[in-house]
Amino acid sequence: MKLATWNVNSIRARQDRVVAWIQARRPDILCLQELKVEDEKFPLEAFRGLGYEITTFGQKTYNGVAILSRAPLLDIERGITDGVDDAQARFLAGTTQGLRVLCCYVPNGEAVGTDKFAYKMAWLERLRAYLAPRVRPDVPFALCGDFNIAPAPEDVYDPVAWEGQCLYSLAERAALGRVREVGLVDVIRHVHPTGPLYTYWDYRMLAFQKNRGLRIDHVFVTPALLEQVTGAWVDREERKGKQPSDHAPVLVEFKD
Repeated sequence: MKLATWNVNSIRARQDRVVAWIQARRPDILCLQELKVEDEKFPLEAFRGLGYEITTFGQKTYNGVAILSRAPLLDIERGITDGVDDAQARFLAGTTQGLRVLCCYVPNGEAVGTDKFAYKMAWLERLRAYLAPRVRPDVPFALCGDFNIAPAPEDVYDPVAWEGQCLYSLAERAALGRVREVGLVDVIRHVHPTGPLYTYWDYRMLAFQKNRGLRIDHVFVTPALLEQVTGAWVDREERKGKQPSDHAPVLVEFKD
């Protein structure tokens, strides 16, 4: 089984690329973020034609998440179900192929000390509180998405320059650590424990060509699922070419 996550930075702008990528990589489950489109305008038929069942939680112009699966999607949750009134479409959960899959798009935060940063920190705490009673080490569970946080120095092209900045501040890294402490393992770092490995490169100043990237897209799993992992990688090639997303897909393979 192959699971993937990808911030596509507008599904309408990237539809042809996503379709071609799916045809080439054939993921069994695909989590998408930053759709930038309402549910009714998501191109469902393009992906149903590839053999996927799809559930979306969309929003006009901003945010939006989706889960695509080759098997039925059950027990759908749209948004963190904690009673908080939040208009931003950033969280989607479903069960498929015996696996509980959570797709999330964590707020960017803009800059440390701003209202948007405070919202990001509160959102991460809501996510931790949601996960804590649901994550069990013996149950297959995957939390996937764009977390807008680079966890460690090797996940940032210049950690000295980024120190204290949004996406790499100590507060954000600690908040992500608390999310993981509910019982989740970083699959990419389990498979590739050392060395730089980025998932995002800014469009500006030749960041991709200079490999000035950040690893902010992650797949976190429970020990029960980690035992089944046979490989994990970033599909850096998909950041190349005409009109790419500024993020590359992250893929994980499991035993059948």
